Amino acid sequence: MMAHHEPLLLGASPEEALVHCIFIHGRTQTPEDMQEQVISRLKAKGVAFVLPRANGNSWYAARAVEPLTDGTRRELEQAVSHIRDLTLGLSGDDPHPKPLVIGGFSQGACLALEYAMRHGPWHGAMVSFTGCRVGTPACDRPFADLDRLPVYLTGSDRDPWIPADATASAVEALSRARAKLRCDILPDRGHEVSDQELATFDTMLSDLARQNWW
Repeated sequence: MMAHHEPLLLGASPEEALVHCIFIHGRTQTPEDMQEQVISRLKAKGVAFVLPRANGNSWYAARAVEPLTDGTRRELEQAVSHIRDLTLGLSGDDPHPKPLVIGGFSQGACLALEYAMRHGPWHGAMVSFTGCRVGTPACDRPFADLDRLPVYLTGSDRDPWIPADATASAVEALSRARAKLRCDILPDRGHEVSDQELATFDTMLSDLARQNWW
């Protein structure tokens, strides 16, 4: 697979921002979709948003709930490495980096969770709008001690891509990982990010800017 493309930068400059946020798009989507559907609907100030762009607009070919194959593992590792490079580019050599939120929607939410299970915890929080672990419980998957990293996980009982049992499995995994978890299951919500979810995200960003999240 070819390398992923340059991200879309929005909001405050990374140097002047109070909070950094990497927000990852879903399957067949773009950073511009996330700008319209998520970022433009937020009110938090002082946030530098970095919106990664997947080659071919998808981070991996398989569905998240399918068993992991060697090909999916390779695609997933490349995607995680891309996000890792972005985080290191934001923090640089700063011994006191600014709070970082890593989040995403759908496939991007799954990628954010997989990143946390490889590279967590960090100074900040994680947001997974309609996400789960990639693979099945029978698969060999990385697992990190998240040491009370604040995590906001959402799902729906009607979502066509991430079924409720996959969300429940993610809750169990994050609990075992000692995340400081909030999970909202929204009845009848379609495959989208709702106003309720965005309000919680907005509060997270604003409170992190004041160093007061959870």
